[in-house]
Amino acid sequence: MTLPNPADVLPHRPPFLFVDEVTALEPGQSARGIWRLTGEEWFFPGHFPGRPTLPGVLMAESIAQLGAVAVLTDARFSGKLPLFGGLDSARFRRQVVPGDTLELEVELGRLSGRAGRGSGKASVNGQVACEAELLFVVVDAG
Repeated sequence: MTLPNPADVLPHRPPFLFVDEVTALEPGQSARGIWRLTGEEWFFPGHFPGRPTLPGVLMAESIAQLGAVAVLTDARFSGKLPLFGGLDSARFRRQVVPGDTLELEVELGRLSGRAGRGSGKASVNGQVACEAELLFVVVDAG
């Protein structure tokens, strides 16, 4: 199986596309991917001046975007769009800074035609930076 380019699956576009590469994929079940932080991203100058740090909410968003890749590559969800319905048990365990590569992984749980659940985490060099439970609703993309 050829792994998709995230921009070919997701509706997101820079500067709000937070998955650079999909490294493993089981459509409708799980995905792994990476987000390389160069330091040139729009948020670093203001978060925080003199100590650039990736905002935790953007880590959670990157996990959700990878989850959307797992959902949207499942043929059952062609022409659909998964939207955040909730974020539970989010924990931020490590600072992420320019130059880090965020290793993302997500496992989907319950998945119906209208909604789903998943869990994911983001790590840097094997150290967990963020983990969360995701809830989402599925709507028509058009």
